[in-house]
Amino acid sequence: MSPARLRPRLWFCLLLLLLLVPAARGCGPGRVVGSRRRPPRKLVPLAYKQFSPNVPEKTLGASGRYEGKIARSSERFKELTPNYNPDIIFKDEENTGADRLMTQRCKDRLNSLAISVMNQWPGVKLRVTEGWDEDGHHSEESLHYEGRAVDITTSDRDRNKYGLLARLAVEAGFDWVYYESKAHVHCSVKSEHSAAAKTGGCFPAGAQVRLESGARVALSAVRPGDRVLAMGEDGNPTFSDVLIFLDREPDRLRAFQVIETQDPPRRLELTPAHLLFTADNHTETAAQFRATFASHVQPGQYVLVAGVPGLQPAKVASVSTHVALGAYAPLTRHGTLVVEDVVASCFAAVADHRLAQLAFWPLRLFHSLAWGSWTLGEGVHWYPQLLYRLGRLLLEEGSFHPLGMSGAGS
Repeated sequence: MSPARLRPRLWFCLLLLLLLVPAARGCGPGRVVGSRRRPPRKLVPLAYKQFSPNVPEKTLGASGRYEGKIARSSERFKELTPNYNPDIIFKDEENTGADRLMTQRCKDRLNSLAISVMNQWPGVKLRVTEGWDEDGHHSEESLHYEGRAVDITTSDRDRNKYGLLARLAVEAGFDWVYYESKAHVHCSVKSEHSAAAKTGGCFPAGAQVRLESGARVALSAVRPGDRVLAMGEDGNPTFSDVLIFLDREPDRLRAFQVIETQDPPRRLELTPAHLLFTADNHTETAAQFRATFASHVQPGQYVLVAGVPGLQPAKVASVSTHVALGAYAPLTRHGTLVVEDVVASCFAAVADHRLAQLAFWPLRLFHSLAWGSWTLGEGVHWYPQLLYRLGRLLLEEGSFHPLGMSGAGS
């Protein structure tokens, strides 16, 4: 590696160490004693016909492309979930409950917005006039047909509030907000397939690992302190301590890349920005396999699988996608683990497994002292988020998966 490429990586690690202590204090729960509370940021209402972000709704920078209408009889209907939040009024003029059905991402944003509305205007609730459309009332390729869009007002139907309501929707995390009409605000989100890859998670809940006892257990049952099968630095199998979960979201749907091999047959699901180890031919040793984003793996390449004895190459037969429940990203002491008998990295988003292992050294060193209480928390740990922000400042753009950290599990 050239000195020019190495220098930003050294700065990255140095800055990480310098920021470690204040980050541990500032990112944890609760206020820091003696800190000043920042004054609330002034919210600027959206103007009539303004949309945020300032790009078309069905582009990558907003809610993304239309993926097809969802009917009650379709396989994708399971992607929709009812919203029974008592703090939201649903118009439901069809009297079918359709307006309550939406994707999990849309539901989460809507529930967050409902809280903001009550805080902004005590006594006023959020009102949904249109949600999932199963009757064809909207324009062609409307995201209402996928449960990814809602039209909203306030319960008092005060149109003077709608500009600020739109701004609150932006703050609540909707991927696209449009002050579309004097009578309502239109909001939409990314699909579960694209957003799932962008909101964390690495392996599905049911993915199995092998314990030192020989038992095979689902990742949802793994706990910090368990020793799971992994790969050592020399390319040989070893058992490694699970330290913490970098991401743990049991109840969320995620889109996974499915890697299937032959001779021997294996099937691994992991998020597109997650790293696993590949080679272009089967003659390379395990230590020579290189870390590759799951979304970059191609049929004909080789991945490492657990065999008898040791680890062995297996040819990738097919690559596909699948939506499954749960998102689990354990961190082991060795930075690797064997999931469904396939060797994978514990890291994602950044293409360099060795750099990631080095950057996570403080977490491996101090996890039992500074972060032990977090080990079974839910959501994405603050530490990988801090690393990603630092990396964006110091590393080359090509070092990251196109989906970014929001596209990975860690």
